[in-house]
Amino acid sequence: MEFRRPGMIARLTGESLAVARGGRSLFAGLDFAVAAGEAVALTGANGSGKTSLLRCIAGLIRPEAGSVGFAGDSGPLEAEEARSGGLHLLGHQDGLKPTRTADEELRFQAAWTGADNAGVEAAIDALELKPLLKLETRKLSAGQRRRLALGRLIASPRPLWLLDEPLAPLDARWRERVGALTAAHLKTGGLVLAAVHDPLPVKSRELAL
Repeated sequence: MEFRRPGMIARLTGESLAVARGGRSLFAGLDFAVAAGEAVALTGANGSGKTSLLRCIAGLIRPEAGSVGFAGDSGPLEAEEARSGGLHLLGHQDGLKPTRTADEELRFQAAWTGADNAGVEAAIDALELKPLLKLETRKLSAGQRRRLALGRLIASPRPLWLLDEPLAPLDARWRERVGALTAAHLKTGGLVLAAVHDPLPVKSRELAL
């Protein structure tokens, strides 16, 4: 899972960040940083803004105040550049088209994020997806759908993983496996910011909203 090349994300920061949804302030004055090789568990009550923060970092919603910054090994990065090829956002909903087969969906998502066939095969192996590939995604269990959704993180390696309740539908075996994949990602300089209710299966520190 090699991605360390010039111009890629090595540090994520938020400065005096404020986010509101539906006219209601979720949080304000938030400062944080995530460095290469680090996992941060984003915690807080339902409705505290965890998902909105992840979406704000990904550029899907605008902050009310403050800023999100990205830096590479040589200094600041343009946000558009960093977001276009430097991060994955895995939402609480898996975002899979129900009438596609697992194989079609994996290859569509992988192609969209720039993966080649070798990357797709690596994802299939790492997440044991081969028995699922001919099934329509609507026929998969919640845990199987999550494994399929996680596939693009392996197929097209990007430094920053923004994860929203990534372990929720997984059993103990697959939580352990995802923990191992996450540890490998961090070891190569990856960054993880994950909204969680359950502890991450890797060493992490907490950012509470």
